[in-house]
Amino acid sequence: MFYNKYKEKLLTAGDAVEVVKSGDWIDYGFGLGQPMLLDAALARRKQDLQDIKIRGALALASRQVVEADPERETFTYSSWHFSGYERKLHDRGLCNYIPMVYRNKPRFYRNHLDVDVAMISVAPIDGKGYFNFSLSNSATRAILEKAKTVIVEVNEQLPYSLGGREECIHISEVDFIVEAGCINIPELPITDADENDERVARLIVEEIVNGATIQLGIGAMPNAVGNLIAESDVKDLGMHTEMLVDAYLKMYEKGKLTNKCKSVDKYKGAWTFCAGTKDLYNWVERNPLLASYPVDYTNDPAIIAQIDNFISVNNCVEVDLYGQVSSETAGMRHISGTGGQLDFVTGSYLARGGKSFICFQSSFTDKKSGQVCSRVVPTLPVGGIVTDPRTQIHFLVTEWGKVNLAGCSTWERAERIISIAHPNFRDDLIKQAETMKIWKNSNRI
Repeated sequence: MFYNKYKEKLLTAGDAVEVVKSGDWIDYGFGLGQPMLLDAALARRKQDLQDIKIRGALALASRQVVEADPERETFTYSSWHFSGYERKLHDRGLCNYIPMVYRNKPRFYRNHLDVDVAMISVAPIDGKGYFNFSLSNSATRAILEKAKTVIVEVNEQLPYSLGGREECIHISEVDFIVEAGCINIPELPITDADENDERVARLIVEEIVNGATIQLGIGAMPNAVGNLIAESDVKDLGMHTEMLVDAYLKMYEKGKLTNKCKSVDKYKGAWTFCAGTKDLYNWVERNPLLASYPVDYTNDPAIIAQIDNFISVNNCVEVDLYGQVSSETAGMRHISGTGGQLDFVTGSYLARGGKSFICFQSSFTDKKSGQVCSRVVPTLPVGGIVTDPRTQIHFLVTEWGKVNLAGCSTWERAERIISIAHPNFRDDLIKQAETMKIWKNSNRI
């Protein structure tokens, strides 16, 4: 039915990127929805172009526009959320961060951001003429609505995800089609949890009741929580998350994930982007248990608040004695991004029976000096970014325990936070708290 239209719009990657002109804003989309062939083809036009600004996010493969232009003479690449690769680019001065609270991203595009050319990786066309956004719903639809030119890169390896909402685009809305064949999808390997991760996981899992709905962030510690949930006695769990990770697949395989108790999207696990192993990607393929949504739905605190017994589990880099949480920087070094952490911290506390957990190991070893450092600090360092303000924090968890900060005074917060810091640092933290006038003298740990 759509054969002639498809054939008319079909180009090579090299021909498709000829539409790009100097001064353009280019958008690559998010995560595994970012293009590979089009990126390489655009990189080859370095000498022909000037002042090309490119937005991407969570790149799990190298960006050729960056590698081909290490002096940033032509291409300026920025990211909404850093992967490990983008963090290294930032360290080299080759990537800028775009601050956001994730739920606002579609609104940014629809309200005021310019997109001259959007280049998005999609699953093959279906029988109704639609290209599916596969593993990256996110803000993709909003980006394409704003783009003056839409180019889709068809990858036969990408699974077809069922929606939800805004999970596809019709061929009539596409300007050019590039066939990529079967390009392997980058995988995000499962990070092994250590003993401290597992201690944290046990403290969180004991808070989870039957029928709870789970949101897990990225990293070893949330994954450890998910794996322990899968092995626990809790049942009939739900899924409502921004990131679909392998821990949910394990919960499903163990019979824990049914979504039957959810008041919103009953019998459906809602998500907005996916990154993990090949087994996870295979699970996504036309799976009626899963529903792909745009991020302004999955991360909307008003939606999250409607889901009883909502459990949110996320990592952080460090916490200060006021209860301010940084999950994206180590001083002036940028690590990742705000992402949706604040969305879920806010929404889960609003839900009836909901709980938000920010978890972290209490100490770490500095790779350069070999010195053991505390992740609990008196105040965030110069350049440190507050991801979650002290006014929004609920539970903090380390291997030494968990504390609830909601409604606590500054001295109560200091007391509780120090109680879960590594014992080697507690005396000094108490002295700092006294200097900061947030310590109750009658209370000594």
